[in-house]
Amino acid sequence: MSIKLYGAILSPFVRKTRVFLALKGLDYEAVNVDPNSPPEGYEKLNPLRRIPAIEVDGHTLADSAVICSYLEKTRPEPALYPHDDPYEHARTLWFEKFADYELGTHCTFAVFRNRVVMRLMGRECNDQAVDKALQGSVPTLFEYLDRELEGKEYLAADRLTVADLAVGSQLVNFQHAGEQVDAERYPNLAAHVQRIHALEPFAKTIEKESGLLDKWLKR
Repeated sequence: MSIKLYGAILSPFVRKTRVFLALKGLDYEAVNVDPNSPPEGYEKLNPLRRIPAIEVDGHTLADSAVICSYLEKTRPEPALYPHDDPYEHARTLWFEKFADYELGTHCTFAVFRNRVVMRLMGRECNDQAVDKALQGSVPTLFEYLDRELEGKEYLAADRLTVADLAVGSQLVNFQHAGEQVDAERYPNLAAHVQRIHALEPFAKTIEKESGLLDKWLKR
């Protein structure tokens, strides 16, 4: 199987896909794509010109959730979706969507993008947007996840699934932006994040990304 993964190193959606590939034991070629200026012809891989996109044996797909679902079908072990329980399978899809669309909007695009990406681009941080997210939407999202993790190690099916990878990946960006999940206020979520980020593929990518950000931002 020949795999090319198109994306940028700091994208939570690309990171989720990279970790998914690593857990599946699948080798791939990483092709860097600047999400702010994708190369000519990239629309053939993704008509929306977003990342990630993937090419597998000449076939192309876009969107991290779609890509992970496809990879699960082509490499079913280890299973990262609970196929034996329709309800838990649906909950896995729900939490993945919740991470991609809700945590992504408020933790990554509001906080990380303003504090990190804008600085890398030589532009000013929108402190008002950051404060609005940290004081408004983010606590509500974290409270929900903390409740759902009460007495649990994982979000669905009592085992590691793509739901955990999706949440963990967005919260890498949250941490890159200088924020942490408050362990006193959200003890279940904080423990979950620590557990997921300790997985070898996550730990390696976090170390690499942190080193690059320290270099780029001269921190």
